[in-house]
Amino acid sequence: MIHKESRGSVTILRMEHGKVNAIDTDLFASLIDQLQQLETAEAHAVVLTGTGGSFSAGVDLFKVVNGGKKYLDTFLPMLTDCVLKLFAFPKPVVAAVNGHAIAGGCVLVCACDYRIMAEGEGKIGVPELLVGVPFPTFPLEVMRFAVPTPHFQNLIYTGRTCTADQAKAMGLLDETTKADDLLDTAAQIAERLGAIPQDTFELTKRMLRQPTLDHAEKYKNFDPEAAKIWASTKVRENIQQYLEKTIGKR
Repeated sequence: MIHKESRGSVTILRMEHGKVNAIDTDLFASLIDQLQQLETAEAHAVVLTGTGGSFSAGVDLFKVVNGGKKYLDTFLPMLTDCVLKLFAFPKPVVAAVNGHAIAGGCVLVCACDYRIMAEGEGKIGVPELLVGVPFPTFPLEVMRFAVPTPHFQNLIYTGRTCTADQAKAMGLLDETTKADDLLDTAAQIAERLGAIPQDTFELTKRMLRQPTLDHAEKYKNFDPEAAKIWASTKVRENIQQYLEKTIGKR
């Protein structure tokens, strides 16, 4: 589910979960576990990437529809926990976006310290509102942190997905590169960031990101309301319609 390999001082975590690395509780549990282990490992930095044509196509909506409230009661808190774990991870994390990074997949990208995407057909964005689901507080705050203010509200409201070049132009990405060079380039960036003394990097990262953590904590009272909407019959119908429209399945 998460393939791990080492390149010198850098650990590469590759999501390998179905055809499009759809996000579910199993993937989150595996990613959280790997990050916990890497906090005390010798690796100086991490590269997070996907497999095939997708970094991650987002939440497994079929499991949301089929699992209902019982599944969501576990999934939504785990979504926040995993994004938080990645966002606050004390070592440098570089997102090597090998293909589509949609919805929750885009949030994972934005939780990383440096974001580089392969040129090509891959799209990145957060179409949550098009699906009909609200953001939990912390994932939305991560997007607010990562996306420059002139583009943030538009990206959230429209749910548009962007090419790598479009995403770089709006500041959603730091860099683009040829697909064949993606992993090597990401590993080089991770190695460079990992060469910074760890205490210095960790403190600086905490100083940069603490306001986002504080803001999310202040407004986490929105989460029960968001969870109620996710579990509603109306949202289930919206998700089914979205799946029918985009995938052709109901």
